[in-house]
Amino acid sequence: MVKNRPQKKSYVLVYIILILAVILILNLLLAVVPEGDVFVDDETERDTSSFELLDEKIVVQMSLPAVDEEGNGVSTVLTVEAMPGTGRTLTDIDNLLFWADTQHSIRIAKNVAGDFTNVDLDKVDLIYSIEANASVIGGPSAGAALAIATISAVDKRELKKDVMITGSINHDGTIGPVNGILEKAKASHEAGANTLLVPLLHSRDVVYEDREHCEEFGMTEVCSTETYPRKVDVSEEAGVEIVEVGSVEEAMGYFF
Repeated sequence: MVKNRPQKKSYVLVYIILILAVILILNLLLAVVPEGDVFVDDETERDTSSFELLDEKIVVQMSLPAVDEEGNGVSTVLTVEAMPGTGRTLTDIDNLLFWADTQHSIRIAKNVAGDFTNVDLDKVDLIYSIEANASVIGGPSAGAALAIATISAVDKRELKKDVMITGSINHDGTIGPVNGILEKAKASHEAGANTLLVPLLHSRDVVYEDREHCEEFGMTEVCSTETYPRKVDVSEEAGVEIVEVGSVEEAMGYFF
């Protein structure tokens, strides 16, 4: 029995090495082959809107281009929920400061949506919310998007997933001017949009660049900062197609 012990020990050692090798191979395979869709193609089109039917409730989400308090382009999400009701218009209480500046645009957008659909809005409850605060986006610049999203929700029409819009809204459905077009276009591109709808005459923008200018006065050099205007083609600068629209009716042709 004593003579066989070294042989048994060698078998146990071989088994342990084999088990460790199998575990190592399995770990390598798990690291190489991801679970689910892990690899993301940078050129894959991302969705900027969604449409969901939950029983009798319609939930529409669309991305909005905006400018933050530091002047940077950002995108945020507008959600409109429509359900049978008594014509109530509700807003997200968490964004009370935002909605104090936006409720006028919501009222106009709701009226415009009623004019462009055959839906009796006195029998529909609408809930609006935006993932932003007052420092990110102002009510007027979201007006056109509010109208389009409301039309989508009450008329049960799904939005195209690669279109975004910026612009204020007037009572007759025309779209008014807004600021920060170039920044919003860049944010739209980053959000995955192929097309950004803008008010008329907004496909070109003017940006201002600071340059230092120095002059010599005797033995002294005096420098100052001067601001120079530069005209830009928004589409070329931001990498997204810019389409000018004058009304919600025109914009509907791109969203539906």
